[in-house]
Amino acid sequence: MSFPKDFAWGAASASYQIEGGACEDGKGPSIWDAFSHQPGKTFNGHTGDLACDAYHRFEEDLDLMESLGIRHYRFSLSWPRILPEGRGKINAAGLDYYDRLVDGCLQRGIKPWITLYHWDLPLALYHKGGWLNRDTAYAFEEYASIVADHFKDRADSFITINEPQCVVGMGHGNGLHAPGTLLSDEDMFRSWHHILLAHGLAVRKIREIIPCARIGAASTGALAYTEDPCSNTPEDLVCASFLSLPREQNEGWYFNHQWFLDPLVFGHYPEDPAAVWTPYKDSIDPADLSVISQPLDFIGLNIYNGTEMVPSESGGYQIADKYEGYPRTALKWPVTPGVLYWGPRLVYERYKLPVVITENGQSCNDRIFLDGKVHDPDRIDFLARYLGKLKRVCEDGIPVLGYFHWSFTDNFEWYSGYDDRFGLIYIDYRDCSRIPKDSARWYRDLIAENGESLS
Repeated sequence: MSFPKDFAWGAASASYQIEGGACEDGKGPSIWDAFSHQPGKTFNGHTGDLACDAYHRFEEDLDLMESLGIRHYRFSLSWPRILPEGRGKINAAGLDYYDRLVDGCLQRGIKPWITLYHWDLPLALYHKGGWLNRDTAYAFEEYASIVADHFKDRADSFITINEPQCVVGMGHGNGLHAPGTLLSDEDMFRSWHHILLAHGLAVRKIREIIPCARIGAASTGALAYTEDPCSNTPEDLVCASFLSLPREQNEGWYFNHQWFLDPLVFGHYPEDPAAVWTPYKDSIDPADLSVISQPLDFIGLNIYNGTEMVPSESGGYQIADKYEGYPRTALKWPVTPGVLYWGPRLVYERYKLPVVITENGQSCNDRIFLDGKVHDPDRIDFLARYLGKLKRVCEDGIPVLGYFHWSFTDNFEWYSGYDDRFGLIYIDYRDCSRIPKDSARWYRDLIAENGESLS
């Protein structure tokens, strides 16, 4: 056994990270356009003004994708490119760009997976309160309606929101991401709730327009794993993955799947006594939760690393100590392949919905070698280890529908600017030329054999 025959092998990107064309053809500014131009907010003051120039070079990228056998492309739309003010008048040139992108995918046999929101909130809406303003959720519904109606004959796979954990936690909690504010816990939860409401309104609207649509949302958060083979899921592993620690023990407390997925799937916020937001959840109108919990077709998981658990003397499991010199990526994230087995399994066992790995990959210190090529054996090793675990979870009967490598090209990595490289395709930012890395060819061969050689 291996991956399902219809497994979706893909690659992913996000509009602000690759497009450039920041002020072209009627596009409005986003919070990231404003944030990246503030001194000290990004590495060396990098901005997404040009990024990978995908606004002008997307055909080249799609040709590369086709040559690598990648038949599924997850990309996001820039909300302010389509609606410069966030709602109201449509920018025809913005829709035309995405027409050409979607049509280019279909002409090459590549299935588009459209993400509606990957963090570039229209600046005009931010000035009206952003996600603190409940009305932003209804603006998002209007935006989703426009997109669904426009692409209803060409696209049927949608992801509403990408990582509200980062949108709220890093955008409003620690200020590392746009818009860079530091809200109170109560206002963070208010923003969180409005994002979830936006998701539910969008799902309902897309289903009205495209009844056969496949819709999900992309979550990220803490996940635990064990290297010990287990026929049952240890309860300690479940607790470590889905229950919050007190804030003083968990700096990134907002990286939590259940505060996103419980409302989406179960229609209520979690019973989570130690969670920072627990005092505010009972004030929520049940009618909102009815909207938020629209039926979903899959759960998207962005998984990069996890927390290893080892047997404890008491008979349960405890967090493993990291040994000196443990493996890390260029971003200093730990390399933990086991999480790509246990993550999908834990999430499926909790929510009983198929899973799509909507992001996974590693940053490397890539460079052009003397032979003119980009050799990245560390990325190949990373992928072989992680995807071997994903293969095992598929063999164990967990319904994993697809895998999207993050990312297709190197790109603007948010506050890291262009200092970190995740892509299968190297971008030389001096002229935006593209060079397929060794990992791109490795991924091509893996797709061709549907992962059979992985162990």
